[in-house]
Amino acid sequence: MTKKMTYGVLFLITLLLCSCSGKNEKTNLSSSTTIKVGVFQGHGGAATCIREAYAACMIDPEMEVRYITSGDMARGELQGLDALIIPGGGGSNQYLDMGETNRAAIKDWVEQGGTVMGICAGAYLLSNTPGYASMGMIGAKAIDIEHDNRGHGVCKVTLNDNAKKIFPEVADRDTLYIVYYEGPVFVPADSAATPEYETLAMMMSDVHVEGNAPSNMTNNKPFYTHTVYGKGHVLSSVGHPEGTPGMQWMVPRLIRWAMGKELIEYKGVVHPDNYNAEILCTPEVAKREGEIYEELLYAGSEEKIAAIHYLDSVCSWSGKSWVRGLLYEKNTEVQMAAVHYMLKAGYTAFLDDVKEAVRMQKDPTVLQKMQIQCDSLQLYFNGTAL
Repeated sequence: MTKKMTYGVLFLITLLLCSCSGKNEKTNLSSSTTIKVGVFQGHGGAATCIREAYAACMIDPEMEVRYITSGDMARGELQGLDALIIPGGGGSNQYLDMGETNRAAIKDWVEQGGTVMGICAGAYLLSNTPGYASMGMIGAKAIDIEHDNRGHGVCKVTLNDNAKKIFPEVADRDTLYIVYYEGPVFVPADSAATPEYETLAMMMSDVHVEGNAPSNMTNNKPFYTHTVYGKGHVLSSVGHPEGTPGMQWMVPRLIRWAMGKELIEYKGVVHPDNYNAEILCTPEVAKREGEIYEELLYAGSEEKIAAIHYLDSVCSWSGKSWVRGLLYEKNTEVQMAAVHYMLKAGYTAFLDDVKEAVRMQKDPTVLQKMQIQCDSLQLYFNGTAL
């Protein structure tokens, strides 16, 4: 057998192993390599944020991911985790849902060597913000919280020299573009009792498109931070890499780095060129998204396909959830557009839906095309995209 034929057979075997006819499963890993990650699933966490944090960690072939509730924490199940993610949503509601005992348990678990990462509302929760339900695990406080609803969009982010070592794939770039959605604006906390934080990346966009928010608040503020807390580590992200097409891999990479694990390569999932400009959700964009929603409900196939392309172009926050149902459209061109949208976004949270759309497809030509897209998304899910 020639070398070319051998590579071809290996590729086919890979596709068969990762086929979209199966469930979302990973190869069982030995306990020596597995990193056990819990994603907090409690009241106050936004469903999209919870889903996307889970999917981001599934990119890492050595991460075993599960949802964890307040009841699970009360049963001592933090002790079975290496890392915990507190996703976006409403930090004060998550604070209340955890309860005093579980908040104390998280602190003790991190002090003993655990790693916790707060994203957006989760970062609020971990901060030391006077007048806000926060746990005081980061030596940062959020300011201008009265204008919390300042807006969202794809924002400019810069890495410092230390972060470029964590993310060598993008170390040569002056600016990255990552989704931000009304996250905290951090400055050093008033209390010296809270451990000082290290800034790894800076937010450079000035977001003040809603809520009469003042200008020059978000820019030149921390985007990623790291805090040593006892024997453990606290990470925070004021934005949403887990919700940014092509940048989801930054979440498991940060967790690996904080834990002192090898920074393995995530093949085929690093796509910083998906967005190369700031795209804020201005009133004009918000108005157009509202029109798009109506078109997805009632318009013809061509209009729906154009609507999908628009949602992709502005990295719509709600678009993924809207497009999900179009995987089950009768029009195959709309279905294909929806599948392609999920693949470009790397949105593995809806991989099961893509698989089901493939299973239901009767047209053999369309089925073949959808199967290729679905197999590619499965490889993305496994962190082995080509």
